[in-house]
Amino acid sequence: MSRHPPPPPLSDVPLEPGLYVVATPIGNLRDITLRALDVLAGCDLLLAEDTRVTGKLLAAYGLSKTMLRYDEHAAERARPRIMAALAAGQSVALVSDAGTPLVSDPGYRLVKDVVAGGHRVFPIPGPSAALAALTLAGLPTDRFLFAGFAPTKSSARRTFFSEFAPVQATLIFYESGPRLRASLTDMAAVFGDREAAVARELTKLFETAVRGTLGQLAADPKLDSPKGEIVVLVGPGEEQASTPEDADAALADALTRLPPGEAASEVARALGLNRRDLYRRAMALKDTR
Repeated sequence: MSRHPPPPPLSDVPLEPGLYVVATPIGNLRDITLRALDVLAGCDLLLAEDTRVTGKLLAAYGLSKTMLRYDEHAAERARPRIMAALAAGQSVALVSDAGTPLVSDPGYRLVKDVVAGGHRVFPIPGPSAALAALTLAGLPTDRFLFAGFAPTKSSARRTFFSEFAPVQATLIFYESGPRLRASLTDMAAVFGDREAAVARELTKLFETAVRGTLGQLAADPKLDSPKGEIVVLVGPGEEQASTPEDADAALADALTRLPPGEAASEVARALGLNRRDLYRRAMALKDTR
C-alpha cells in the first residue's frame, strides 16, 4: 500500500440501515471513492475479508473502526451477528481485500440472506480488476463474460474452458502466477490461437499488460510464474456457420417444448437460418417421432 495525502472531509449524513457492498482499491489507494470513505467512516459494523488488510486502508485515511472478519471460513459464524445488527436498524459495510465484494468471494450468500430478510442492499461501486483489465486489453468490450478462477488440474481446466468455447464474447479469467503458463497452454489447446491479453498488478507500481495470441502468450518467457494478481482475457472466436446437423439438433430440442411453427421461429432466430426451410424440416422431424 502506498502513502496517501490527508483524506477529504467526510459527509456527516447518517447512513440508512442496510448492507453496504463497498468496492475498495485493487492497488492504488487513490482509487477509493468519496462515497466509499463516507460508508467506511459511518457504518455501525464493518465486515472485512482480512482485518489486517482493511486496517491498513483505514489507517491511510485516518479512520478507525471495529471490524468483524467475514471470509469463507468465518461467514457462517458471523452471519447471525450480521443479521441481528440489520434487524436492530444498523448499517453494515462489507469489503474484500481488494476490488468489488462478491466477485470470487462468498459475499453473495450474505446478500441473498439480507434480501430474504427484507433489508436493503446498497452497492457502493468502484475498482474491479476484471473491468480494469478489460479496458486495457485491446479486445472487444461490447460483450464480455467473467468466469473467475479455473480448476487447478489440467484435465478439469480444459473441461472448464470448453464450456466457454462457443461463447461469442471476450472471456475474463483470474489466475495465479505459478499456474499461469499451464493455464495459457490449456487455453490455447481449447480455444485455438485467439487474441488474448494478460494483465498483472493493475493500478500498482509494476502494472503490466502483455498482448498476443494464446500460443504466443503460452510461450512468452515474461509470463513464467509472474508475481502478483493476474487477469487473463481471451477474445471471442470466429462464429461458425450452422450445419444441417446443428439445425436438426436445435429443432429436435425445440419440438419437445413448442409446436413446429414456433420451433422453426426459435431456431431461425438462434441460428440465423431461413424459417420456411426450418418449418419444413420441423414437420419432417415431427412425422418421424
